[in-house]
Amino acid sequence: MPTIAGIHHVSITVPDIDQSVPWYSEVLGLEKLMDEKHPNDDGYAVVLGTPDWRFCVGLHTHPTNEGEGFHETRTGLDHVGFLVSGHAELEAWDARLTELGVEHSPIADREGYAVLVFRDPDNTQLEFICLG
Repeated sequence: MPTIAGIHHVSITVPDIDQSVPWYSEVLGLEKLMDEKHPNDDGYAVVLGTPDWRFCVGLHTHPTNEGEGFHETRTGLDHVGFLVSGHAELEAWDARLTELGVEHSPIADREGYAVLVFRDPDNTQLEFICLG
């Protein structure tokens, strides 16, 4: 059976790409890698990521977007979890989010993992998670 090596990118539709690109760049420390025009001229994406393209976040805008905020109870994306190397890294992200004024949960230590929850400007739930 074929296997999956990992998640390469996540793509999120946002109502205000001019707000979201700098937020994701600053908070996650990602750099702009490319602009991508959608087929049929129905919008575009800005791809942010690590310089080696090993991890990317695509932020998409569509002219038909009505500007509503994200809500995980609708069909589609519920949340995005970013794996970090360990609890110390999770603590470093906690400090960074605090420094940037990004509202977030306290680190929740669970059986087998720990998680830190926050939301982007459009209310999309994001998490940093470590295993162990």
